[in-house]
Amino acid sequence: MSTPVVPVTVRREALTLPTYLPAAPDRNPMFLEKRVYQGSSGRVYPLPFIDRIAEQAVPHDWDAIHLENEFLSLLILPEIGGRIHRLIDKTNGYDVLYHQPVIKPALVGLAGPWMSGGIEFNWPQHHRPSTFMPAVAEIEHGADGSVTVWLSEHDPMARMKGMHGVCLRPGRAVLELRARVYNRTPDAQTFLWWANVATEVNEHYQSFFPADATFVADHAKRAMSTFPRCSDRYYGVDYAGRARDGVPPAEHPRQFPPTGDYAANDLAWYANIPVPTSYMCMGTREDFFGGYDHAAQAGIVHLADHHISPGKKQWTWGNHEFGYAWDRNLTDADARGVFRPYIELMAGVYTDNQPDFSHLQPGETRTWTQRWYPIRAIGPADQANADLAVSLRVRGATVRLGVSATAAFPGATVALTLRPGAKAKTLATFTRDLSPAAPFVEEVRLPSARRLDELVLTVTDAAGAVLLRHAPAASAVAPTPEKLAELAATEPPAPAAVASADELYFTGQHLEQYRHATRCPTLYWREALRRDPGDARCNLALGRWHLRRGEFAPAETHLRASLARQTRRNPNPADGEALYQLGRVLRFLGRDDEATDAFAKAAWNQAWAAAAHLALAELDATRDRWPAALDHLERCLRLDADHLRARALQILGLRRLDRAAEAAPLLADARALDPLDPWLRHLAGQPWAGDTQIRLDLAHDLARAGQWTGALTLLADATPEPASGTAPLVAYTRAWLLDRAGDTPAARTARRAAAEAAPDYCFPARLEEIGVLEAAIAADPRDARAPFYLGHLLYDRRRHREALAHWETAVRLAPANAVAWRCLGIGCFNILKKPARARAAYEQAVAAAPADARLLFERDQLWKRLGVAPARRLRALVARPELVARRDDLTVEICALHNQTGHPEAAATLLAARRFQPWEGGEGLALGQHTRTRLNLGRAA
Repeated sequence: MSTPVVPVTVRREALTLPTYLPAAPDRNPMFLEKRVYQGSSGRVYPLPFIDRIAEQAVPHDWDAIHLENEFLSLLILPEIGGRIHRLIDKTNGYDVLYHQPVIKPALVGLAGPWMSGGIEFNWPQHHRPSTFMPAVAEIEHGADGSVTVWLSEHDPMARMKGMHGVCLRPGRAVLELRARVYNRTPDAQTFLWWANVATEVNEHYQSFFPADATFVADHAKRAMSTFPRCSDRYYGVDYAGRARDGVPPAEHPRQFPPTGDYAANDLAWYANIPVPTSYMCMGTREDFFGGYDHAAQAGIVHLADHHISPGKKQWTWGNHEFGYAWDRNLTDADARGVFRPYIELMAGVYTDNQPDFSHLQPGETRTWTQRWYPIRAIGPADQANADLAVSLRVRGATVRLGVSATAAFPGATVALTLRPGAKAKTLATFTRDLSPAAPFVEEVRLPSARRLDELVLTVTDAAGAVLLRHAPAASAVAPTPEKLAELAATEPPAPAAVASADELYFTGQHLEQYRHATRCPTLYWREALRRDPGDARCNLALGRWHLRRGEFAPAETHLRASLARQTRRNPNPADGEALYQLGRVLRFLGRDDEATDAFAKAAWNQAWAAAAHLALAELDATRDRWPAALDHLERCLRLDADHLRARALQILGLRRLDRAAEAAPLLADARALDPLDPWLRHLAGQPWAGDTQIRLDLAHDLARAGQWTGALTLLADATPEPASGTAPLVAYTRAWLLDRAGDTPAARTARRAAAEAAPDYCFPARLEEIGVLEAAIAADPRDARAPFYLGHLLYDRRRHREALAHWETAVRLAPANAVAWRCLGIGCFNILKKPARARAAYEQAVAAAPADARLLFERDQLWKRLGVAPARRLRALVARPELVARRDDLTVEICALHNQTGHPEAAATLLAARRFQPWEGGEGLALGQHTRTRLNLGRAA
């Protein structure tokens, strides 16, 4: 008799949690051009920057979605990046993930707030730019009784669409994640994906990785170590010495030692790592890894196809005072007064390191599945699949067998045999009813000692089908120190020292692909062109680079130079990208007929045919040639059936031709692929789901196809969110669209509304918005806001001098614009190298906004660089204690000045009264002033 299916239950309700709320974002745009973040660029624009969190928690209602089946209970918080907040194994009450009973972010995220715990989904870089921003959620019920919660967003920086579906199925103790990332932009993009899984740890916690993982790498592969036992130094820790002498007692104020297979240099044990440490396992050919709490006799397994999910990583703050301080920073004490530590077991898809970016073509979609499930009693898993995790431990002539199941398998057989060729025979057989609530653990006594690689563990179901077969291989040999040194990353030489144009091209490509924070790829490409001005690849790379900056004339020059080399002897290039990118440039230049020719020829190459056919369809739609547009869309969708922009335009075209009956099933099919796509929802007449920035994305999609009226209708319904900065952009974009629709009076009215809208947080970033704002400036030279916003956009694209010219216009037209004066001050110092002008600009900024604490800090930093006397700087800061109290950096600076001027007691008073909230990696600033203050007090005593 079959077991009845128990459907998954789901409910959505408000969940009240104690919450430390982030402060209001800074209204000044942040141009962090050389900030290093997680191994790549820490550029944050157009996101607003938050650098303070409330010091007291308040009750806050969060949108919460609960999923539950027989074995698992799961909680999702859509408003915090769609993260999985909690996962409970109902069979034993174990929190499979690190559960936060409080929302307590710290300054770890790209733009500020980030919280620990649960599972955070990171893309297109790490940490996810929108990690503390809301995702749109929708609940889907499957015919098999499963429930999937879809959570979707448009990445706030690249504007790609990412979504993840959190799925529970009846009868399965498995959390299934169905991920979907879609490059909805017309340009090629790069991305990575790491699922950041937090698990609570203690000194009995052991991470486990496949046995063929014999070495690990640091971020960017700067350092390597053998694994699991480190034979040298890693992150400055002498693990070889620890293996010889043991763990220093001072490093373990908590209970120790752990149980299980333990060595003092084993990186798999949380107990052994005293400093913040990352490691990523390299080269494994297995699909699983996880962690196990020997004290709780429970753990977690991650499972995914290693061909697309090679990333297997552990991160810890460290089992020592520094790590404990971060525990306190990220959570509150529990009922025992303990600040519970955690580690992160991170799973990378299309990446095995950080940073390690993959490419997405225009319109490309990638989908994959990841799974997590709890295990019980068996210890660290030695092998795992979707049904079972097993362990096999040999101690001389004793073998310990462990099997943990993800579903019920009544009458299963667990067999231990010797390998064929080793006098094969069955050593032990057991018949058990396996289930998530009933793990199998047995010890088998053998006649004689055996090696692990002589044994085979096989589990079959009642019908004899093999559920899992584990045949351990002989121990893999770890690389030698010399081999590890060869594998470690090296710094590329200066461009002039690079031998070949080929290496110059790929070095530049690496720096661009990995978003290097301090080295510019163009230096390598320009060096190649100095040697060979016609180099096709480097001209193409520079053409793309100028296009992304909105510099269309030089982009056209380089792209045509690339094509000239490619077609010198052959009129049909093997690669259509230069033609495709040239078509995009020509569209921005308003030369649509030439763009049509370029796109049509780009479509000869399959790699670029889908993107080119969509571009041609948009051109045809602009000319109201819908039959031709539909032909191009059909060709596009033959090559890329998941291209949702193409599907949406196809549906729109059929409706324009009064073929709505044909459009209806196509819309249903498209929505089955992505129920949260905003254009498809709009076409289906569903309520808008998403913010105003997504409306602007869709308005530009419609405009690219000449659908001015549709774009205007969409924006007419917009209600810009408070503090989103979108109100001016909506109005300016409407004016731009109205001009194209031939309604000049209405465009004039829209521009007046744009100029009068609140300017805070208006940080335009789309390439199309360059044209929108240039049109506004041309239409009304007296408008002080359009050049102000355009200056932000151009400075972010590193078109610094043009940005400065626009900011000069902005302050000439509106002298009280403190943000524009501040931006001018930055550019005058960093770009023009004119410190006197920079100082004058900052004085104007401070005078216009005397209550802005950031301006006080930045002016002081400028004064420091200009050699203003410490006593003078100190007087300026002491005069504004209420502003100093708002910022850690100002407090650190005033303490430094007190110490410099012989008043360490004043510094000590400030330091004792303040709770610092350091950025990850910036902890030493406050600590340094504590040390300096104590030394000075000691000298004085």
